[in-house]
Amino acid sequence: MLIIKKVKFSQIIGQDGTKTLLSSMVEGERIPHAQLFLGSKGSGSLALAMAFAQLVLCDNPKGGEACGRCVSCIKTKKMIHPDVHYSYPTVGTKVVATNFLKEWRSAVEENPYMNLNQWLQKIGADNKQGNINKDECLAIVKKLSLKTFEGKYKILIMWLPEFLGKEGNRLLKLIEEPPDNTLFILVAENQELILNTILSRCQIVKINPLQDEEVAQGLVERMRLSEDDAMSIARLANGDFNEAMSLVENTENDNAKLFLDWFRACYKGSGKELVALTEGLAKLGRENQKYFLTYSLHFLRELMVLGVTGNNDNIRLQPTEKQTAINMAKVVGFEKVGKISDLFNQAIMHVERNANPKILFLDTSIKLHKVLRS
Repeated sequence: MLIIKKVKFSQIIGQDGTKTLLSSMVEGERIPHAQLFLGSKGSGSLALAMAFAQLVLCDNPKGGEACGRCVSCIKTKKMIHPDVHYSYPTVGTKVVATNFLKEWRSAVEENPYMNLNQWLQKIGADNKQGNINKDECLAIVKKLSLKTFEGKYKILIMWLPEFLGKEGNRLLKLIEEPPDNTLFILVAENQELILNTILSRCQIVKINPLQDEEVAQGLVERMRLSEDDAMSIARLANGDFNEAMSLVENTENDNAKLFLDWFRACYKGSGKELVALTEGLAKLGRENQKYFLTYSLHFLRELMVLGVTGNNDNIRLQPTEKQTAINMAKVVGFEKVGKISDLFNQAIMHVERNANPKILFLDTSIKLHKVLRS
């Protein structure tokens, strides 16, 4: 994975409106004590939270941007500032975030756009579920009860507060009546999984998915792709820069051809052909399997757009793929597209949970055949 050192706003892809909003809070000295950065996967919400913390603590900010050179900036960038605390999902009992601080620093420096599965694999979670437990909440209360060491504020950056569950009740009083000069920055992806009592105590900062052009520009600058290749990847990533980087690293497979061959075989229902194809899919490796299924979902989304509009000018497919979609739209209607999408989403979930790939893809192939022939 490419190492991306992003701490300053100017180094973060897109999100100009959010950067302006956050900068104006600092410049106007109107910083809410509790904020919820709500953004979809790969939108850069964690990177924005870290850049915001650096700006808040910077000794010499200028033009709404941290200087990047003062002692506070250097320590914040290295994630060693004594007044900036991090909380995130972990696994195991009696475990707190600081037990994995070394892994956290490494993971964020490597990729601040990472997703939960990447983080859990980084700490050796295997198939265990991550959570933010009782002991972590108690540790947060203790840390934030102390006075500031060096900065103007104590700052807690909590990544994925969805994993607090009911333990979040332990933080309600602290969030509602925090000690002086204490800031909470909760970085979330799914608002529905957060306790309403926590939501009501936070100012929500909505972070939109990245535009295709922003993702493509980021890939050109950081991964040295051509503009055409970068845009092709960006169209698949659907606003998720982490997904885009992963797709770049897993482009050795022709997902378009593989998907169409698989789709045709499932339509025909030839057992021998399906077994051969599913064995090939099983050999791809988990990440390539996931991105193959991600491509498949992308194709189905564009197929649905084509069915709704009847206009193929705006669908995000390459010319050969577009012609296939035009032909396929004649026989695959909305109801079938919906059912197939559900199958692929379930398959992605099972891939992430280390399901047996041969059984998974053969089972998915049989179900896909039934949908197409229904």
